[in-house]
Amino acid sequence: MKNIILTPETHPLTWRLRDDKQPVWLDEYQSKNGYAGARKALAGMAPDEIVNAVKDAGLKGRGGAGFSTGLKWSLMPKDESMNIRYLLCNADEMEPGTYKDRLLMEQLPHLLVEGMLISAFALKAYRGYIFLRGEYIEAAANLRRAIAEATEAGLLGKNILGTGFDFELFVHTGAGRYICGEETALINSLEGRRANPRSKPPFPASSGVWGKPTCVNNVETLCNVPAILENGVEWYQNISKSKDAGTKLMGFSGRVKNPGVWELPFGTTAREILEDYAGGMRDGLKFKAWQPGGAGTDFLTEAHLDLPMEFESIGKAGSRLGTALAMAVDHEINMVSLVRNLEEFFARESCGWCTPCRDGLPWSVKILRAIERGEGQPGDIETLEQLCRFLGPGKTFCAHAPGAVEPLQSAIKYFRDEFEAGIRQQFSNTHLIDGIQPNLLKTRW
Repeated sequence: MKNIILTPETHPLTWRLRDDKQPVWLDEYQSKNGYAGARKALAGMAPDEIVNAVKDAGLKGRGGAGFSTGLKWSLMPKDESMNIRYLLCNADEMEPGTYKDRLLMEQLPHLLVEGMLISAFALKAYRGYIFLRGEYIEAAANLRRAIAEATEAGLLGKNILGTGFDFELFVHTGAGRYICGEETALINSLEGRRANPRSKPPFPASSGVWGKPTCVNNVETLCNVPAILENGVEWYQNISKSKDAGTKLMGFSGRVKNPGVWELPFGTTAREILEDYAGGMRDGLKFKAWQPGGAGTDFLTEAHLDLPMEFESIGKAGSRLGTALAMAVDHEINMVSLVRNLEEFFARESCGWCTPCRDGLPWSVKILRAIERGEGQPGDIETLEQLCRFLGPGKTFCAHAPGAVEPLQSAIKYFRDEFEAGIRQQFSNTHLIDGIQPNLLKTRW
């Protein structure tokens, strides 16, 4: 396994990490050039300059979608009279197999605070909220302490660094709903409402929290901002091995020898991460499949391991980079059982707002359970494939269901024989609903 040497030039996110994994508090953070980017931004840059720098650097959202951060920022209103604006940090990290933001919040809380301070100045936002997964108790405590330290040092609050800029920052813990990872559901929850996604338009940039202009960014996205301002656009683009700029927190979990997360340049191949950093599969286990970026991404096979970890290459292969926290599947794992487990999670976490998602995901779980028991019916696999189409992009209110069926449709594509092994050759009443055998293939949606 490779030994990583962390430097500010090659690892802008993680070079300040301590060997003992303890949090880096304000004094130590500032001794390692912490808040240098914020001081530069507030003292000598106009908000539009910062937006353009982030746009020119090519920073893309690190939450999974990969949308241009600078472009997203530029959608905020130019009207100076709209002076109540909000910056939200999406820290509701609940995707199974994803744990990158937790590392940053627990060990480098001031990096997130600095990133939000600069971003708020660029967006002319006077208040920010970190919407944090409720189970991240240590992260909540560390972030609150970091906010208190920064406030006492004049880095948050009124007239920050004597510039006349005001910015308050708060931690808001969620109530255990995965759907809050969707930005408008997060906004509803922050307002004290039921966590349902909202219809778009209007987009949060024009009408977000309490009807005011709002920008929502991921933890890792915001943590990239200080280094861009401190070191420049050209440097940020050049540390990547891909046309996707910068570095990315990447990792492998599953039954590998050294599961973990590492900051690596975009363009690093999945095989490099698996073999050089995660140490390969445990002894006696053979590699079978992998998901590139969390539970809601399509499975790929060993033939795809040499792909560079970047948005375009993984997309062309039929999956998504997502969070870039890959999950390895070994030869002892039955794909039907694995997918059933994933679909149970997604069905449970549906907000229930739209019919295809509310009813379609539990239906897929019911069929998968039958196939897992060896009691599947002829036509069940085709029904699952049809469900995947009915729950695909554009068929539901938000992206929850389309993401939920990605592992299902890809598992059938690459491992159909494992699904066929659970199909009975004769009809039984396993799937009867009110005495009727449903036939999706003849249903018009």
